[in-house]
Amino acid sequence: MNKNLVIVESPSKSKTIEKYLGSDFKVVSSQGHIRDLATTGQYGLGVDIDNGFLPNYTNVKGKAKLIKQLQKDVKDSEKIYLASDPDREGEAIAWHLKDALGIKDENYSRILFHEITKDKVLEAIKNPTVIDDNLVKSQETRRILDRIIGFRLSKLLQSKIGAKSAGRVQSVALKLIVDREREINAFQKEEYWTITANFPNPEFEADIFKYKDVDLKIENEEQANKILESLTENFLVESIIKKEQAKKSKFPFITSTLQQEASTKLGFPAKKTMSIAQKLYEGIDLKSETVGLITYMRTDSTRLSDEYTKSAYKYIEENYGKEYIGYIKKGKKAENVQDAHEAIRPTSIFRTPDAVQEFLTSDEHKLYSLIYMRTIASLMADAKVDKTTITLDNSNYKFKTTGQILKFPGYLKAYAAYEASEDKILPPLEEGKVYITNDITTEQHFTKPPARYSESKLIKEMEELGIGRPSTYVKIIDTLKERNYVELVEKKFAPTEIGIESTDKLQEFFADLINVKYTAEMEDDLDKVAEGNLIWNKILQDFYDLFEPRVKNAFNDMEKKAPKETGELCPNCNNPLVIRNGRYGEFTACSNYPECKYIKKEEQEVKEIMNCPNCAGKIIERKTRKGKIFYGCTNYPKCKFASWDLPLSENCPNCNNYLVEHNNKIKCSKCDYEKD
Repeated sequence: MNKNLVIVESPSKSKTIEKYLGSDFKVVSSQGHIRDLATTGQYGLGVDIDNGFLPNYTNVKGKAKLIKQLQKDVKDSEKIYLASDPDREGEAIAWHLKDALGIKDENYSRILFHEITKDKVLEAIKNPTVIDDNLVKSQETRRILDRIIGFRLSKLLQSKIGAKSAGRVQSVALKLIVDREREINAFQKEEYWTITANFPNPEFEADIFKYKDVDLKIENEEQANKILESLTENFLVESIIKKEQAKKSKFPFITSTLQQEASTKLGFPAKKTMSIAQKLYEGIDLKSETVGLITYMRTDSTRLSDEYTKSAYKYIEENYGKEYIGYIKKGKKAENVQDAHEAIRPTSIFRTPDAVQEFLTSDEHKLYSLIYMRTIASLMADAKVDKTTITLDNSNYKFKTTGQILKFPGYLKAYAAYEASEDKILPPLEEGKVYITNDITTEQHFTKPPARYSESKLIKEMEELGIGRPSTYVKIIDTLKERNYVELVEKKFAPTEIGIESTDKLQEFFADLINVKYTAEMEDDLDKVAEGNLIWNKILQDFYDLFEPRVKNAFNDMEKKAPKETGELCPNCNNPLVIRNGRYGEFTACSNYPECKYIKKEEQEVKEIMNCPNCAGKIIERKTRKGKIFYGCTNYPKCKFASWDLPLSENCPNCNNYLVEHNNKIKCSKCDYEKD
């Protein structure tokens, strides 16, 4: 019998933690959620709406064997530690494990690993707690809300306009993109001109900005030329103002700012950033030890522990100098910040990017370096610059030039690679002196429309508006792409025709529910459930009483989109052929359905990959319902051959099974053989 069983979410994390805990502990993985809402009951919601929104849970498909093994492990153990991730989703996973595996109250503890290091893991074991029911109810309420909205609105849009899905936050994010596109299309550009004086000796330039004390706006060439005619070659230095300014470093990373900065500075999509961060958190093999390099990466708090701050200050003093030691930055705490974790930081200040570089991939090292340097910089002194503003007068027209000199680098000593400070040094001009130039140029400009959202800008907007949560942003963006609601144009989101149509239909019938204000208020209510200040099913009842009548009204009144005609006629009844959406994608059929059930057989170019290893058929490229490519046999369903990896006609020298191409490597489909 095992004395102690620890259940975590990730298999890779379980190996790391088991090394720390020793032989008295067995560490296993649930591989995330083991249960989810069923698809039974009214509308397939898996929720008993008439009895207080009681959820009906079922085991996640494909996890029966895993659950059976977990039940055996629980039965064979005296003490069970539920160590799923330290957030609401993790709390819900812990509750499902306890409930589904029949773990008794007296036999379990809830433990939280905010970082995967030996000291912190042992500390967590010594300080167990219990499952927070309020957090579980908050997660459960969110899941039920998303299920109700997702199922009901998706069914509506599918039946009316052929759109694939809708969602509580997803549809609001799409509306932001559609609204921005309409702003761009409605934008009327305005002409404006600039006038610049270029001085040869000493060399500098100054731009016009005022006439006497009035801000100047030059709207056309005629105005620009009229001003030029009024100017002389003499420019009087009217004032020289020098001022020392402090440039403060930014806070350490939270989930959303890490996603934004990694996108801007490293070119990483948010999904890639979170995948790499997950690995850095769960543990990296450093030969002498396996250790998590960063703290938990799903957080909305900028707080740093006293222990870490103390060690960081000591490191800064020893490596940069005492004058570089900064201070703890305190920003205004947003209402929806949970502060359950620290900011994303290195688990040890002494594991520098250089010290761990040999153990990391190039991308892992880039992200770790960004996190490490941002954390160090947040605790360093302000940079100081001498900023100079010089104003010149010519016939009552005011020209201005500015420059700055970095006087003290402060935090930029560590963070300069990610935040450049460009010095612009001005010549030593004298106040009251006249400088001469005949080189005065004009240039035409036009105002620009607001920019489309990049991934990082969309995440920032969602965060500032309080819709969704940092842990959900990646999934939301992925869904918008997968559903073909948006496309990338020069790395920015542009809505597709179906994306615009989906938004317009939802706004026609659900404008009071699918909007930023309502969605942000719902997030606040979910936070109050987590704090124990709101009853979970009251939120659901209030929402449902508003939502369901509108859904029924939309099913009755929303106009159904006519299918697109192909220009061909049906060979059976002479009615137009149209494009329809089916279970496996688009197909061409008669518009007179159901009276005429003609379906056109599409002639597609089929690329044969190889002979089927199981039968006399051919292996060809196929697609799942969601468009993911796999390889299957032409004799399906008689032959069930299927492979995600590209099969090759070459056979394995060890076992004679076929080889496949996987991540640019050639491997055997059965044994461990890998071709050099």
